Amino acid sequence: MKQTKTTELLVGVFIAAGIAALFVLAMKVSNLSSFSQADGYTLTARFENVGGLKVRSPVTVGGVRVGRVAHIDYDSGRFEAVATLELDSKYNQFPDDTSASIYTSGLLGEQYIALEPGGSEDLLGDGSEIELTQSALVLEKLVSKFLFSKAAEDNTSAEAGE
Repeated sequence: MKQTKTTELLVGVFIAAGIAALFVLAMKVSNLSSFSQADGYTLTARFENVGGLKVRSPVTVGGVRVGRVAHIDYDSGRFEAVATLELDSKYNQFPDDTSASIYTSGLLGEQYIALEPGGSEDLLGDGSEIELTQSALVLEKLVSKFLFSKAAEDNTSAEAGE
């Protein structure tokens, strides 16, 4: 009887450890491992199209994560998406001519914002806006442009053959 209780207790501990490990894995995968940024500052960037960019998407410089997307909103006056970026305070030396581009990690991976510092001596501060931006490349638009240009090319060659 004592052997059975010990075995049941060990199985229970093993199951609890497995559930805890799955919880930690889920938090890492969903980018919720750090619930709040310690000390940081915010920047805004306006884009014509943010594609599949999401809140909590990484903000990188040279492949190094320097922050996250805190908020995405739509400015109905300028007809643009406005992304609010929350950057770590230790990365506070970006020139005011820094550019922001939306890229996709891998072929169909998640989207992120990549910052590319400029050469100005003036720096961006808390609440500054990044003026130079490049919107997300939307795969559907690219494919439709290719197909429509191919169709127009075929129509032109067919008319020339008449």
